[in-house]
Amino acid sequence: MLILFASLVAVLETEPTLRRLAPKTFSILEMGLVTIFVLEYGLRLYAAGENPRYRGIVGRIRYVFTFWALVDLIAILPFFLGFLSFNNAFLLRLLRILRMLRLARLGRFSSAWSALADALSSRIHELLLSVGVAALLLLFSSACLYVVEAAGQPEAFGSVPRALWWSIATLTTVGYGDVTPVTTLGKLFAGLTAVAGIGIIAMPTGILAAAFSDAFQNKHKTPGEREWNDPTT
Repeated sequence: MLILFASLVAVLETEPTLRRLAPKTFSILEMGLVTIFVLEYGLRLYAAGENPRYRGIVGRIRYVFTFWALVDLIAILPFFLGFLSFNNAFLLRLLRILRMLRLARLGRFSSAWSALADALSSRIHELLLSVGVAALLLLFSSACLYVVEAAGQPEAFGSVPRALWWSIATLTTVGYGDVTPVTTLGKLFAGLTAVAGIGIIAMPTGILAAAFSDAFQNKHKTPGEREWNDPTT
């Protein structure tokens, strides 16, 4: 609940109207939250010594560079870095957004993260294949639009990289509408890209859905059932 509250404070702080209504409230809240997170980080660092691997000064230094310890550190660093970049508006906005990375700490208390990791690792080859197919389609579509549309719309399709923006927007079915082909061949390629984009986007969705289903089913199986269904055993 504290992590969720801290993330909510970071989101609300980006609204100028709220900052003007309560100029000191967000600073006080952030200071209190960071104090709690720093105390907890120190306690975790101290308690890590109970694990023989992290015992002693060297062991605790090793613990600091573990994944979850780095996530804990990210939760508190933006507050202190804010003092170094207070006069830089861009960095200040960036640090405010970085505070929302505290949500990653919820992974320590949730089994969903492990299920996500299992799902991705079990279908990594299929996902890479779908990404590769999408990249090839983007490149092919951009090249075709460059050939047939460059003369009429040099600003939008004057090169393959320029046409790539249109291909990405169309392939992901976003379709901003700021750039559209005007030639007959261009419209034909645009239609084919849009139709193909539906299948390309659906491909990783289906792969991940099947992977999540398998991961959650395996979590509810007994060790004997897992071994029986493992094709490598």
